[in-house]
Amino acid sequence: MPRFAANLSFLYPDLPFLDRFAAAARDGFEGVECMFPEGMPVAEFRARARGEGLRVALINAPAGDWAAGERGLASLAGREADFRDSIERALAYAAEVASPRVHVLAGLLPAGADREAAIERYEARLRWAAEQAQCAGIALMIEPINPFDMPGYLLQRQDEAHQIVERIGAANLMVQMDLYHCGRVEGDVVAQVRRHLPTGRVGHLQIAGVPDRHEPDVGTFDWRVALAAIDEITASTGWDGWVGCEYRPRLGLAPGGTSAGLGWMRVDECRAARRPEPSA
Repeated sequence: MPRFAANLSFLYPDLPFLDRFAAAARDGFEGVECMFPEGMPVAEFRARARGEGLRVALINAPAGDWAAGERGLASLAGREADFRDSIERALAYAAEVASPRVHVLAGLLPAGADREAAIERYEARLRWAAEQAQCAGIALMIEPINPFDMPGYLLQRQDEAHQIVERIGAANLMVQMDLYHCGRVEGDVVAQVRRHLPTGRVGHLQIAGVPDRHEPDVGTFDWRVALAAIDEITASTGWDGWVGCEYRPRLGLAPGGTSAGLGWMRVDECRAARRPEPSA
């Protein structure tokens, strides 16, 4: 059974952020992740995670002015200093809360901009960031994001993310494979898992139902087969990452709505996914 991390930026929206740690622990999560924790005092974040016996699997680096529409700084022209500052702050926060992974958002490609130049800036900044992260013992993640949720995002496909990781060649630069984004863009999620997870370039997985980004068992995503494939590959390769639950609970802000939707994650459900079908 994979190790599941509750994404506290998405799950338990009916609760104040700091109370979400206890709720995640009660529901059986072993770890947590979140998007942008830097607005939360690091001592409070660390204390809640440790107090509930939860490991921090992943945080995001600052993405620029989110309210103004920025979605990452790594590829933006003229933002070198801002990018470097964001990485330094993210690595310091990650070290304090013992997060071994930091996701670095690529940013949006402005209409009419030179995509090749943006990719060149992106790779140069990732090389620098990976060097800084290596000194801190932290892995950096890059994530393809679908254009329906984030129009204009620079990085949208798994193949391109893996090619960038290969070109840079830093052992601590890896792909964050979100099965929801993968499903929206590339279709057969299980085939993509079987293709990419054994390569050693995937450092983190995330999961949600397709196409509405609710629980994995809501929609067209074959979550049972995907989890079985992850288990199979983990057993053969020793992959030791997490599956982050980054979805919007279908019951929304209803009290207890997140917990009510976790039937898919129960041990008996996951075991059922691994039992062979009876022969005809």
